[in-house]
Amino acid sequence: MAVTPPGHRDQLSPNQLAKQEQIVQAARKVLARDGLAGCTARAIADASPLTKSAIHYYFSDIDLLIDRAMAAHVTDFLRDLRAIADRHDDPEHRFWAVVRAYLDTFAENPNAAFVWFEYWVAVDRADHVQAAEVMLRSSTELLTDLLADLDVDDPRAKARALQSYLLGAIVQQRVRPRPFATLREEIRPLCLP
Repeated sequence: MAVTPPGHRDQLSPNQLAKQEQIVQAARKVLARDGLAGCTARAIADASPLTKSAIHYYFSDIDLLIDRAMAAHVTDFLRDLRAIADRHDDPEHRFWAVVRAYLDTFAENPNAAFVWFEYWVAVDRADHVQAAEVMLRSSTELLTDLLADLDVDDPRAKARALQSYLLGAIVQQRVRPRPFATLREEIRPLCLP
């Protein structure tokens, strides 16, 4: 994702790159706390040691900053899921541990689901879906890897189906929470033999 004009990022000093990263981290906090609508330059400046003018200096377009902040959230989410996967030797235990952690992440932090969906709607309306596509693809790749370890037929297609199920389940769990055992029985025929 382009964050600064071409060549400009290469011209930033290590100190300036560190400030840019501080801004991204502040934007992450604001997104998690206030959602997409609350993620303004003023709110980001208030959550960081930098000024609003510094926010605009390092990110001339707030949407690019939000892209970076969302990408960082998703990167951390997927890193945590991969760490959970690494704790299990048995491929089926690994698969279920990751699926459960995926769902638990959003159950424990409902604002994360709202931000994720708000972001997707916003980038679609702005005809700027590339960043969201990268995030979705990364998540689907993780599921594909888990399913490939289980020797299922066409793990990529099953991972896409599972990803769609999980996204729907996140929303449904907010309205009508159901135990993981119930969700597991719905998931099993989608992707396991």
